[in-house]
Amino acid sequence: MQPFIEHARTLRRRIARNARRRAEFGRLADGQSPTALFVTCSDSRVVPSLITGARPGELFELRTAGNAVPAYDDARPSGESATVEYAVDVLEVPDIVVCGHSHCGAVGARVRGEDLTAVPAVAGWLNSQLPDGLDRFGHDGDPGVHAAVQRNVRVQLERLRTYPSVRERLADGRLRLHGWFYEVNTGLVLAHDPGLDAFLPL
Repeated sequence: MQPFIEHARTLRRRIARNARRRAEFGRLADGQSPTALFVTCSDSRVVPSLITGARPGELFELRTAGNAVPAYDDARPSGESATVEYAVDVLEVPDIVVCGHSHCGAVGARVRGEDLTAVPAVAGWLNSQLPDGLDRFGHDGDPGVHAAVQRNVRVQLERLRTYPSVRERLADGRLRLHGWFYEVNTGLVLAHDPGLDAFLPL
């Protein structure tokens, strides 16, 4: 923790010493206009700004275990649905990326049928938010659970399409959805091609 504290302690001083960064950070006080909503896993190995090269203010982020997006239910709003709705209706982001990743603990737990009774909130989230049948994708030749993660990305994209604001903006061409797969051990990024229903290198 101490290195984080030291970095936070000196951040203001480092910004103040650099005119370009002072101007960049100063503009952040005027509001935000992010380029995309980036939905990804809570996993600490997945760093959206590292993957995309985004600067502060360029990505609106939603991070959940297994990059899951709950079904839209205006009678029972969630923090996740509020984040999506705000990004689309208020910030008017033109793009949403759902980014799964290799070696995902959330998806891996479902693939392997792990006993999660000691962590009931985790078990409840994964059982309710990740698709059924992920255990069919598990095999020894895929230790990074690539196929299962990619299946999950497809499902989360379809769930996003049911959000009223997303559906409306997709229909009139103001919004695009992207499915990505990030390989944590190599940095490879694949994108879902809907026509081929395959993940291909960007």
